[in-house]
Amino acid sequence: MGGDEAVIRSPAQLGQLVQALRRQRHLSQRELAQSAGGISQARMSALELHPERLTLDRLLLITAALDLELVVRPRSAAEPVAEW
Repeated sequence: MGGDEAVIRSPAQLGQLVQALRRQRHLSQRELAQSAGGISQARMSALELHPERLTLDRLLLITAALDLELVVRPRSAAEPVAEW
């Protein structure tokens, strides 16, 4: 895995990653929410705190708004898990 990749194995890790990447890109929750399909800032906050409520459609909109892509591959026990 490259240095710019993260392995997500739990909803909590996903929420932390979205929040960290949003902050890294100097985006407010409102700005990201609007780029990710025009949801409200309150909804974006809820999704960062409770990512288990994300639908696949919304996840793909958020990843696109953060200029990311979703990759699914078999697990590898040898790879360390990125903690966010």
